[in-house]
Amino acid sequence: MYAEERQQEILRIARTQGRVEVAGLADELNVTTETIRRDLTMLERAGVLRRVHGGAIPVERIGFEPALATRDAVLIEEKERIAKVALAEVPDEGAIILDAGTTTARLARLLPADRELTVVVNSPVIATTLGVRANLNVLLLGGRVRGKTLATVDDWSLRPLADLYVDVAFVGTNGISVERGLTTPDPAEAAVKRAMIRAARRTVLLADHTKLGNDYLARFGELADLDLLITDTVADNDLVGDLEAAGVRVTRA
Repeated sequence: MYAEERQQEILRIARTQGRVEVAGLADELNVTTETIRRDLTMLERAGVLRRVHGGAIPVERIGFEPALATRDAVLIEEKERIAKVALAEVPDEGAIILDAGTTTARLARLLPADRELTVVVNSPVIATTLGVRANLNVLLLGGRVRGKTLATVDDWSLRPLADLYVDVAFVGTNGISVERGLTTPDPAEAAVKRAMIRAARRTVLLADHTKLGNDYLARFGELADLDLLITDTVADNDLVGDLEAAGVRVTRA
């Protein structure tokens, strides 16, 4: 097994079990504990695990919020598939909201050139991607730019959203659970996401499997606010089943 394959297996085990231990991984993968420690160091540098005494915990389990560049470098294939499935929810014309995030950024790049759309964004990164497209009318919400996510937040984002009404809001999340609904670490981002949901006729959540079953500090929506959740095929069947039993329509990409 190559190092990259071993590290992906370690990450899979950590996300399935909630944590991993050095000794257990060494036995299971038939390598030395020194090799496992090096793998955990590499995964921590990639922003997907946090080292703890004797092992590691996936970052989504401890509320740690990795920076945008770090998040954009993981689960690339899953996010691409989610974005492609989300294309079916984009109207032929009208207006949509694209929340700041790595999966919504991929959807932005896939938007068809044959549709006249108004696209409301709170991400300068996504606005730059879409601004050169002749068929799109791009509205960038102002406000303070959060360093972690490069999303605009606070009053200059919230006030315009109060007066807008779009066909679909494509929203991201850090966590979704039956118990707490939709959550994110930052209250300012939660307020903007909440306003996006209120400003839309339909809300589509784009969330890879690492978001399911997790809770964070600030709640911005209830499960009832969702018209559709698009996740990936690695999503835990029990977690998906619980969400569906709670009334959420789920599509796997």
